[in-house]
Amino acid sequence: MSYIWPIALVVVSNVVYQICAKSVPEDLDPLASMTVTYLVGAVCSGALFFLLNRQGNLLEEYGRLNMAPVLLGISVVGLEVGFIYAYKIGWPVSTASIVQSAFLSLALLVVGGVLYHEAVTVSKAAGVALCLVGLYFISR
Repeated sequence: MSYIWPIALVVVSNVVYQICAKSVPEDLDPLASMTVTYLVGAVCSGALFFLLNRQGNLLEEYGRLNMAPVLLGISVVGLEVGFIYAYKIGWPVSTASIVQSAFLSLALLVVGGVLYHEAVTVSKAAGVALCLVGLYFISR
């Protein structure tokens, strides 16, 4: 299996996501929007589960759950509502994601080192520093 397709899927999906988040009507409450978003997401996830796992048992899969999917659901709501509100108050679609990604890279460098004992190398730190320097140029 190629290393490229999952990242390509994330990039394409994120572009569509940012366009849609920016396009939520001004007079629509973001949380009302999210109810439709998650209903569609649940239906798509269920359909794909059965399409890709012909003999799959969804209830059996639920028996393997831990708190991660619950917390992931909460965090995804935070991400999506945060972007929708950012766009509503005027953040440009061309910079909102870049700004959050730069700060996210710093946070995940720390998380990777502390929680997962990943090596925090000079080149990784330099990459994060370049992201933060990039923020300076974006904000000008």
